Amino acid sequence: MSTAVLAPPPPARATIPRTFAAMMAREARVMRKNFLSTFIRVLVQPVMFVFVFAYVLPKLGGGATAGGPGGPTFSTILVPGLVGSSIIMQAMMAVIFPLMMELTWQKSITDRALAPVPVPLLAVQKIIAAATQGLIGGLLVFPAVLLIHAEGQAPKVHVDDWPILILVMVAGALMSAAGGLLLGTLLNPQKVQVMFAMVLLPMTMLGCVYYPWSALDHIRWLQILSLLNPLVYISEGLRSALTPAIPHMPAWAFLLAIVGGTILLTWAATRTFTKRVLT
Repeated sequence: MSTAVLAPPPPARATIPRTFAAMMAREARVMRKNFLSTFIRVLVQPVMFVFVFAYVLPKLGGGATAGGPGGPTFSTILVPGLVGSSIIMQAMMAVIFPLMMELTWQKSITDRALAPVPVPLLAVQKIIAAATQGLIGGLLVFPAVLLIHAEGQAPKVHVDDWPILILVMVAGALMSAAGGLLLGTLLNPQKVQVMFAMVLLPMTMLGCVYYPWSALDHIRWLQILSLLNPLVYISEGLRSALTPAIPHMPAWAFLLAIVGGTILLTWAATRTFTKRVLT
């Protein structure tokens, strides 16, 4: 009686989706491991701003409302802006600092470039991973800005448009991560401090975080110049979805800027990343 010879199973072949999923799983493990430090880093700045502007100043008798008696409380103005600034800052930092380490002394980017995926797809993976951290950062800020306030200074916030809210947060996080990847591939690691002073700090202070864009009507040159700031569109988009009673940009304007900016920055970042890795 002859016995059937079983052929050995074919070796598992790495596929692009499987490799991409493995890299994302690695990012998830790193985020889970560093969740506590990320949680603290995300909340320190927004909590301090909310504590001072929504709790301390009203207790001292100043800063109760924006725009005079009967106007929205300053805490209401702050909610969309602080969520937007947390998304953009966390997404950018989540890609800039690891990338600079990988491109310099660690040289671990070379190992990743050997993975069976195109180098531009590796850039997209970094953008998605950093955008995820940006979204988590934005969500963590919500409890702080909603709960910390003086008596009678509670922010009046409700989701007026869920599709707009989701689209602005997701596309805004992707745009921020793509911008961070672009900066990380263009800047010299020794000039990180310059980046904070010349890019991130002005972006936050002039990103319509503490006031709506329409409030700049009387400073027309600054209102026009601020349109170069991506945080303006994220703040105004969140303001449209969360505090629709406060004047904000029309939806077509901030959606065009955010979606168009995401596409443009992703294209530019993948090109510079590929050039930096392969040279």
